[in-house]
Amino acid sequence: MIQSETLELLEWPRLCQHLATFAATKLGAFAARRLRLPETQSESLHLLAQTKEVYELENKLSSGLTFEGIQDIGEFLERSELQGILSGQELLAIATTLAGMRRLRRLIDDQEDVPVLTQLVADVRTYPELEQEINRCIDDRGDVADRASPKLGGIRSQIKSVRDRIYQILQGIVQRQGNALQQPLITQRGDRFVLPVKAPQKSAIPGIVHDTSSTGSTLYVEPKSIIGLGNQLRIYQRQEQAEEEAVRRALTEQVATVKPDLEQLLVAATKLDLATARARYSLWLEANPPRFIDPNDREIITLHQLRHPLLVWQQQHEQGTPVVPINIQIQPQIRVVAITGPNTGGKTVTLKTLGLAALMAKVGLFVPAREPVELPWFEQVLADIGDEQSLEQSLSTFSGHIRRISRIIEAIGLGGRGDAETRGRGEKRAGGAGGAGEEEETRRIRERGNSSPFPIPDSQFPIPNSQFPIPNSQFPIPNSQFPIPNSLVLLDEVGAGTDPAEGSALAIALLKYLADHAQLTVATTHYGELKALKYQDERFENASVEFDDSTLQPTYRLLWGIPGRSNALTIAQRLGLNPLIVDQAKTLVGSSSEDVNQVIAGLEAQRRRQETKEQEATGLLQQTERLHQEVSDKAKLLQDRERELKLEQEKAVQKAIAQAKEEIAKIIRKLQQGPASAQNAQKATKALEEISQRHLPQVPKAKPKPGFRPQVGDRIRIPRLNQTAEVLTAPDDDGELTVRFGLMKMTVPLRDVESLDGQKAEIVVKKKAAPVVVPPPPTPVRTSKNTIDLRGSRVADAEFELEQAIGQAISSGVLWIVHGKGTGKLREGVHAFLARHPLISRFELAGQSDGGSGVTVAYLK
Repeated sequence: MIQSETLELLEWPRLCQHLATFAATKLGAFAARRLRLPETQSESLHLLAQTKEVYELENKLSSGLTFEGIQDIGEFLERSELQGILSGQELLAIATTLAGMRRLRRLIDDQEDVPVLTQLVADVRTYPELEQEINRCIDDRGDVADRASPKLGGIRSQIKSVRDRIYQILQGIVQRQGNALQQPLITQRGDRFVLPVKAPQKSAIPGIVHDTSSTGSTLYVEPKSIIGLGNQLRIYQRQEQAEEEAVRRALTEQVATVKPDLEQLLVAATKLDLATARARYSLWLEANPPRFIDPNDREIITLHQLRHPLLVWQQQHEQGTPVVPINIQIQPQIRVVAITGPNTGGKTVTLKTLGLAALMAKVGLFVPAREPVELPWFEQVLADIGDEQSLEQSLSTFSGHIRRISRIIEAIGLGGRGDAETRGRGEKRAGGAGGAGEEEETRRIRERGNSSPFPIPDSQFPIPNSQFPIPNSQFPIPNSQFPIPNSLVLLDEVGAGTDPAEGSALAIALLKYLADHAQLTVATTHYGELKALKYQDERFENASVEFDDSTLQPTYRLLWGIPGRSNALTIAQRLGLNPLIVDQAKTLVGSSSEDVNQVIAGLEAQRRRQETKEQEATGLLQQTERLHQEVSDKAKLLQDRERELKLEQEKAVQKAIAQAKEEIAKIIRKLQQGPASAQNAQKATKALEEISQRHLPQVPKAKPKPGFRPQVGDRIRIPRLNQTAEVLTAPDDDGELTVRFGLMKMTVPLRDVESLDGQKAEIVVKKKAAPVVVPPPPTPVRTSKNTIDLRGSRVADAEFELEQAIGQAISSGVLWIVHGKGTGKLREGVHAFLARHPLISRFELAGQSDGGSGVTVAYLK
């Protein structure tokens, strides 16, 4: 079908392969490589909600969501239901999957504001009792453990006893008959123990020959004396195998009883892993979440700085060239966009970029464009890109295009009819049992899988190529009966591959038809007649890829509102075609075509001048804002300086007044010595004080200048890294905070950050707590009960006596051990015993007054 062809043309499988690399499990990678396109907008919104919540968790949690232990156990579940017996490794995989999913569910339940993910894991059952039983019966190597059953433990004890007896007998033979052996070793052939006997001396060790060497010089003989034990060992081993199989069968039956719940667990794990892969891929692309707009609400399609995701991958992983983003802004009345311009200018890449953006939004991926990302939800994305020429099918380039376009038109017609039918079914479900209707629809979609909803072969479409252009009246889907299908149609080189006049007429008729029957059509062309459709019908718009006349190179930028020039002759000359041929071609083109190209070139030049002026105006505005900020900062500094000078002047005046008062006081003291003039002096002093209070303002107390205190969500600068970052956590008591810039998170001290306007952060001085004075422990008293004399004892005897002495000295908490000086061997043995004793906290040599190096003091816990 045309939908699958479109996915191949847009290289969608390659993008899915890139997405699969971000999955954590095999199930998630498998689902990513076979990503299914949602059939309803509500399903796409649900997938986007999952991606957004995982995206937030990835930024919030240090390690993100972890899928450790989760494995693909689907095949094991199927075999358990068929009464097969699972191996130990397979049972262990089921146990680790249950544990991994339980950890994942617990992590999601502990988070807030993740309702979609919480709902996804709400009904998951992880059966901890089944996991514990498997871990009890199966060890880490996948073998059945001895503790699985008492009978198995007894059998293995008997096996060990028989095997030890066999080894004992064989060791005796090796020691007695060593000359008859090639090597003094015990080996096995099958499950029988044998000795490598020299062929000429096989009679020295009678028994059964189980194997010979390649040269025949060595015979591997099971001695006659252990044949009975070997048979007995084989019986026990078969009993062991039977008991192990019984244990694994019992565990398998337990797994089979909960198979539906475990399958639901796998589905939830796959959805979570796929959502995580979408979020991590979107984070890697630096993409933004899309918003689906309603075409009936007259909203504008907005995709600023849109990048081709495959080219981004190529740039990052394959050292490709930098990706040139494009800007797409389509008015609500526009139905057809005709993109013109030179070859190799990026027209086809533009089509693929737009198609991939629509598909990425549809499956719940973020779109690699700058916010806001706004586009419709397209039910179908249909494309005719490339050359479908086929010698095997006798198809020319033109025929191949027409065959594919015919399939596109048929898909659009069926899509419109399908919309009406779907709405009819939805109304019936709304009036009846909604839950049952949704389950039936889900079952129908599951059965259909990834196939097209309209499996009708191409042979049933009787639309021969010769009937183009086809008037709208010939199509049995009038607009009054069915609304315009919500489809995106991408056509590359529409009408190419045939006579230019007929191809142009066919392209015009086709685009007019698509304007009536598709939500949006974007077509690339070299036909000049298509450029004039914009001026005849408001539903048409022109766009072009820019071509730099100075360098004779395309810039890959998309220009809106201006038709492009093919520049075929210019490109041919740049590629080395004979200039005489190019000059003759220019004369054959005619003056009218040259005039049109000159007009378009003039429009392009005018647009570039406007863009240059806009950039200059933007630069001037930024410079003005910067200068305004600088002036504001300088004005603030001047105000602060003025305030400081005023305070200094007032302090100087106060100081002068104080000096004057002091001088006046001296005068008063002198005047008080006289009887009459002292009162006059006091009055003069009071008058001076009143004057100073009336004319001098009160000195305000300088308020401490508030420092910059970063809060969560603030944007700050880190000068030493020359980076702008976002604050994730507030500063702690140590003056450290967590920030993020780009994809990196790191912890930095307050002294290394500043606000965007250059303010340094306020450093909080952490008050040191007063040291707690711990009183020295009381000096222990040495008595006969806590003293032991080991002089003359051996180390082994001393350890026994020490053990008894320690038990008696527990109440006193200390033990004096007299071991003497001598050679020091006894002291070293005592110290080694004390170092490993669990009741001894520490020990040391006694002081000189208590015996010095001849006595050790041991402190008990």
